[in-house]
Amino acid sequence: MADRIDVSIDDLVPLRRDGAVCVLTMTYPERRNAFSSAMRRALLDRFDHLMHNDPECRAIVLTGAAGSFCAGGDLSEMKERPVILARQVFEVPRDLVRTMVCGPKPIVAAVEGVAFGAGLSLVCACDHVVAATDGRFCAAFLKVGLLPDTGILWTLPRRVGFAKARELMLFASEIDGMAAQELGLADLAVPPGAAVSEALKVAHAFAALPAAAVACLKNALGEAGDSPDEAMRVEIDHRAALHCLAPVSAKERS
Repeated sequence: MADRIDVSIDDLVPLRRDGAVCVLTMTYPERRNAFSSAMRRALLDRFDHLMHNDPECRAIVLTGAAGSFCAGGDLSEMKERPVILARQVFEVPRDLVRTMVCGPKPIVAAVEGVAFGAGLSLVCACDHVVAATDGRFCAAFLKVGLLPDTGILWTLPRRVGFAKARELMLFASEIDGMAAQELGLADLAVPPGAAVSEALKVAHAFAALPAAAVACLKNALGEAGDSPDEAMRVEIDHRAALHCLAPVSAKERS
């Protein structure tokens, strides 16, 4: 049962629709929705389809079942592997984070309970984070002798700043939803049990925005890099593309 290969995507990551918003729920309650190999593949399949092959979907809410978001990697799966095989294990999380960060549709995390390890990485890969005040966040990787992964070395500093990200990862400090909001790790802290309903409100607001502009912004933010020159290059590429799709008047350009 550790790998849950026999469990379908509909069981692991059920999808429900609320108008133009799709809600994905990580469902592995016996391990607090751990980021198992099967969960990774199911999430990648879901996000890839919604981002690129579902025109009715305009925004996505990501949450977890049974009062938890995601407890991180499934320790029951972790074992020594040759370097080549170990690298292959991380290809799916790499593709998942790339799809979440650069994909055309905004993602809102709705966090109840724990978001530890790779669960926190998933939170940081989302565009907006709604957290229950009693939710718990921890970059717990070093506690089990692992390097922070699933994109968090890139995403966490962009949420909270490099110094605070380094502190959170080195000390593996556990913080609640209120502290997460104060740090900028969460955008909104809400009463326990209200994360999904509030996340849906945010997602519907995103869904009402011009889809092409949102897609360009997400991709630009994901690809802009750290240098002004690279950011300006990406800005020009995307702005030119948007002007071709929806030309604006000379007055609006000025």
